[in-house]
Amino acid sequence: MSSGVLRKLAGLLVLALVITYPLIPGLNDKIESMLGKKIGDSFPTIFIYGILALALNVVVGYTGLLHLGIAAFFGIGAFTTGILTVGQYPFQFGFLPVLVVSTMAAALLGGILCVPTLRLRGDYLALVTLGFGLITVTALRNLQEITGGMQTLNPIPPPKIPEILRCPLESLGLTMSWTEDYRLFYYLTLGYLLLVFVFLRNLEHSRLGRAWVALREDELAATCMGLNAARLKLLAFTLAAGLAGMAGSLYATKMTNTTEPTRFDFQLSCTILSCLILGGLGNRTGVLLGVFLVAGYDFLFAPAADAWLQRNDMNPNDKGYLKFSMWNLMIFGLALVLMMRFRSSGLLPKRRGTTTGKGA
Repeated sequence: MSSGVLRKLAGLLVLALVITYPLIPGLNDKIESMLGKKIGDSFPTIFIYGILALALNVVVGYTGLLHLGIAAFFGIGAFTTGILTVGQYPFQFGFLPVLVVSTMAAALLGGILCVPTLRLRGDYLALVTLGFGLITVTALRNLQEITGGMQTLNPIPPPKIPEILRCPLESLGLTMSWTEDYRLFYYLTLGYLLLVFVFLRNLEHSRLGRAWVALREDELAATCMGLNAARLKLLAFTLAAGLAGMAGSLYATKMTNTTEPTRFDFQLSCTILSCLILGGLGNRTGVLLGVFLVAGYDFLFAPAADAWLQRNDMNPNDKGYLKFSMWNLMIFGLALVLMMRFRSSGLLPKRRGTTTGKGA
């Protein structure tokens, strides 16, 4: 059996486990009793980070352009959602219109940012995206009359469940309370993650996806073959920004507020970029693996390990140097150094030359 078939079987198995996990009675409670944390509550955030990482992969993985400001569009989507839903503004749109508007707003700003940078490459392009990210965080923090600044915009109402879906959801044992039953957001965010994954798979194997790969491999050769490099970059930046805005909208809805603007700073962009490098640039499955390893450490392993130390009196004074959550950046940095030294293409590298539907 070939390695490609084994990878697909492994992927289907993981997907089946992810889908059925919330439906197993009492499993989340048993895990909480062992680890001191309901891990199901953290999975929606990991799924949202997966969408954000796939968005960044469009620019970095497909076209080979270094983007250091993806968190800015994540924040734009979140704050657009806050402005359009909270009670202090007159809009108060529903979930789906807000999701569409947040996606389009982030995509529009992504296109506007890309226009003056079409002739830039390498470090110069990275610096422009980095600067845009810093400007966005500063603007969101200082425009308190609009964004709420550090006070955030809240509460953001949960999505309304259509009547046609209530009976099927109740038959599965799901309650209709978004705050009491984590499974509603679990399946909502998982559904959007799968939609984005399939959409990008089809896009990668399309004419546009092959053009992006050609641009990544050799921009000069691609231009000589008649490809419009400026148009391809514009489309990549716009799509990535739009998907990041969608992720930001889901994140704000999940958190019921926009969170502090500093949450969308350069550190988040670097974290998402680390997921791509760790999992494998250009490989959608590898990107999600990287997200699970990096975000899973932050949201699942570290809190559970810290709670275990507390319960067993191994850190009774709650000392910082004994907490796993305090060493995350050092562990991520060490992991990146080791990856660059021993497996620079990532855990699941993208196979070159697979543009006909047989790729990852």
